[in-house]
Amino acid sequence: MNESENILYNYKVVKQFTIMAVVWGIVGMLVGLIIAAQLAWPHLNFDTPWFSYGRLRPLHTNAVIFAFGGCALFASSYYVVQRTCKAPLAFPGLASFTFWGWQLVILLAVISLPMGFTSTKEYAELEWPIDILITIVWVCYAIVFFSTIAQRKISHIYVANWFFGAFIITIAVLHIVNNLEYPVYWMKSYSIYAGSVDAMVQWWYGHNAVGFYLTAGFLGMMYYFIPIQAERPVYSYRLSIVHFWALIGVYMWAGPHHLHYSALPDWAQSLGMVFSIILLAPSWGGMINGVMTLSGAWDKLRTDPVLRFLIVALTFYGMATFEGPVMSIKTVNALSHDTDWTIGHVHSGALGWVAMITIGSIYVLLPRLFNTKMYSQSLIYLHFWLSTIGTVFYITAMWIAGVMQGLMWRAMNDDGTLTYTFVEALEATHPYYIIRLLGGVLFFLGMLVMAYNMVKTIQSRRPCAEDLAHAHHFKQVMV
Repeated sequence: MNESENILYNYKVVKQFTIMAVVWGIVGMLVGLIIAAQLAWPHLNFDTPWFSYGRLRPLHTNAVIFAFGGCALFASSYYVVQRTCKAPLAFPGLASFTFWGWQLVILLAVISLPMGFTSTKEYAELEWPIDILITIVWVCYAIVFFSTIAQRKISHIYVANWFFGAFIITIAVLHIVNNLEYPVYWMKSYSIYAGSVDAMVQWWYGHNAVGFYLTAGFLGMMYYFIPIQAERPVYSYRLSIVHFWALIGVYMWAGPHHLHYSALPDWAQSLGMVFSIILLAPSWGGMINGVMTLSGAWDKLRTDPVLRFLIVALTFYGMATFEGPVMSIKTVNALSHDTDWTIGHVHSGALGWVAMITIGSIYVLLPRLFNTKMYSQSLIYLHFWLSTIGTVFYITAMWIAGVMQGLMWRAMNDDGTLTYTFVEALEATHPYYIIRLLGGVLFFLGMLVMAYNMVKTIQSRRPCAEDLAHAHHFKQVMV
């Protein structure tokens, strides 16, 4: 992008969220390693309630989704909306509040979840006072983002902002509806829904949190940072618009596939299956659009580890969005349901897509935010291979374990009795839990490498006038 005018962009809040994304990524993944080790060796909970798997697992998911992923989404959306609208962030004080408010939400989660305070709703475990704080911060986020778009200097709204905007609006609706509850006392509440209705609302929220938080938001990153790093325009802007409308139009209906063979009406289960299969088209359309952006620039993959992160992330996105519709088919789900195959599928998307597109985007952001070059390209290469090999170890182990579990659980003798006991299936799974842990360790080591590289990069920055004056803004660095 070439701009003749000097625009005072608000990069302070972007820097804050970027740094904390790396910090919380390390924390969240460390908790993941602990609970992965506990599955292999249960005595590692040390018979301590606040260190038990049941309390640490929601801490892990909240930390990696809302702390690591959330900070990355705030940072990238605040950066992208300014650059593509050629306007500084509206309401800088409110933007700063979203940073400190979000950090407070995360700290309250770190304290409350190990103590056992939970609403028991997956990915929505935080209790009602924290839910209210989340709502306040999110409304302020929406005000800042959409007000910045409203004061844009150009008429066109770039497609990345469409995805960010849809993510912000939809998550607000999902959060409020799913967390409607009766407060009983401080840090205890009951959902206003009951039975299968509660399950349906929960997975309408749960799957669309994946669809709009972990997909649409990160597709906003993809549509900005891949063209920037590849120094090429998006392969097909028309396809990106089709991708947007198809994705947000279909995703809302796919949630019931989490409830196959449950008390949910059969027609609702089938509806979820059909829309899940349809989702393959827009998902792969977006994946192909991102990958084909490298047309004429494939040689850059030889020398640019950041671009490798971004493109491999898209590859995992394509794989996960093929696997998901397949697993939603009832006959396949009869085998995969409640097995570690589901865990492998989730982490194919979480590690392969979400984490790697985030890492790649942060590597694009850091030198631009701090007016310098990355401290070490070699460390980025090392990080790439640790992340890629770690992800492959993890998901392959869980795929094998999951299919094996499904087959063992439903194997029957001629007289109609079960061939294997549950304990026998668990013993057969044990080696794969250790392999999964090894994959997680490799990925975690990559995050430590990234943190070191980030710190050294920041230390080598070239201060600009606004930094020296401790101002909230500094002049743009040309992309």
